[in-house]
Amino acid sequence: MTSDIHDDAVLIVDFGSQYSQLIARRVRELGVFSQICAWDNDQVNPEYLSKFRGIILSGGPETTTIDSAPFASDAILSAGLPILGICYGMQTLAKQLGGAVEPSDVHEFGYARIEVEGQNKLLSGISDHHEDGKDYLDVWMSHGDRVSEMPEGFQLTASTESCPIAGFADEERHIYGIQFHPEVTHTLQGARVLEHFVRGVCGCGSSWTPAQIVADAIEKIRDQVGTDHVILGLSGGVDSSVTAALLAKAIGKQLTCVFVDNGLLRKDEATQVIEMFGDDMGLDIRQIDAEELFLGKLKGVSDPEEKRKVIGNTFIEVFDESAATIDNANWLAQGTIYPDVIESAASATGKAHVIKSHHNVGGLPEDMQLKLLEPLRELFKDEVRKIGLELGLPYDMVYRHPFPGPGLGVRILGEVKKEYADLLREADAIFIEELRTADLYHKVSQAFTVFLPVRSVGVVGDARRYAHVVSLRAVETIDFMTARSAHLSHDFLDRVSSRIINEIPGISRVTLDISSKPPATIEWE
Repeated sequence: MTSDIHDDAVLIVDFGSQYSQLIARRVRELGVFSQICAWDNDQVNPEYLSKFRGIILSGGPETTTIDSAPFASDAILSAGLPILGICYGMQTLAKQLGGAVEPSDVHEFGYARIEVEGQNKLLSGISDHHEDGKDYLDVWMSHGDRVSEMPEGFQLTASTESCPIAGFADEERHIYGIQFHPEVTHTLQGARVLEHFVRGVCGCGSSWTPAQIVADAIEKIRDQVGTDHVILGLSGGVDSSVTAALLAKAIGKQLTCVFVDNGLLRKDEATQVIEMFGDDMGLDIRQIDAEELFLGKLKGVSDPEEKRKVIGNTFIEVFDESAATIDNANWLAQGTIYPDVIESAASATGKAHVIKSHHNVGGLPEDMQLKLLEPLRELFKDEVRKIGLELGLPYDMVYRHPFPGPGLGVRILGEVKKEYADLLREADAIFIEELRTADLYHKVSQAFTVFLPVRSVGVVGDARRYAHVVSLRAVETIDFMTARSAHLSHDFLDRVSSRIINEIPGISRVTLDISSKPPATIEWE
């Protein structure tokens, strides 16, 4: 590598916004590396901040009008780096730098039109409308407080009738604040606003590209591993598959893939994985039939978190056994990605509620014999897919719907049994097959079937059937942080339901989950 792809980097300071990861992804889409840290991370010091070219302060659910409100640290404000405050980020800048914030008489949640005021590097030259010599932007607002007084040295850059100070700037110090959210697609020119900041103000280049990410990762893998051997737990999911392709390119024959059939895979998954990665790509794959082992350890376990830990720990036990048979095997590779790291770190520090643990970054035994190698650890899911294509993996494989690490173990509610897994596999296969037939598979973001721990009476022919119940789940989402139920036609759902009930004797009823995220999660467990 002639230059480090992390040299041009922007720090996202998270004040608890649901959009913080989206801000980071939008910056990366501009070809600029970004990293997220919590507002009260005590590692944020001058040395840490020296790695960055600029700082973005996120929105957040709190109010600056109380004494215990989150704030930007002195290290951030005194670093001399360009700063962009978004929503709450703007409000805390205003208050901390000598301005004032007050509750707004009119709360703005949703679409708003702002007037661009004056000339500045952030907003000048961007507009959705030009009327009577003035420029206007269509934006997305979400706030209950507003800046009532700008700090000394700041100039007005944007306004609305209900929010007279919707943007401000101190061009001399390169500090900007905007009350709207440029990271969401509802702000039509949001990408250009962010580009003006990271390129025009911070002076960042565009070295964060799939090709350069791959080249950088290969170099680091080779430096880290040396002549050691690496074991990868290959599941067939997107993350582990891209990890396999990346490691194969970096270290070739030093990689052994361990494919564990834990009895919790999708229908025919084992055959598909061996054919693609073993037969087609020529990787060294050791297939282990561990269904009996996993199901035995899951017997009597019904709590979702406990199931995840049992499955994760059992994987490691299997890998340790495999490692003992491979000369010079010192590394366990995993497909851990950046959202896993962020969410698990927040849970570990008590700065976020535990929604679910991630098997890749939690639950690993402390006495594990192998060192961890996580080449995708800096990447969001959309970036993983892009480098998968860069590495030559098939589109249908790279854009396969997400599948949880614990597999069907967390799609079978309550205790996991072989009978339940077999029924769920068949029902899920029918659902996915029908989605593909109807050309809907790539139009929904994720679709799967859930096994419910109840039975229901049905009638098949002239006979009474008292059998199990499954639920269909299909969602549409951009970033998987929020999602809505996919709007599938009644005719399509009727066809899926009819096939499942008629073709699978153990199922008597099919239901549909139409919950949004939030308040629900996409997976049930």
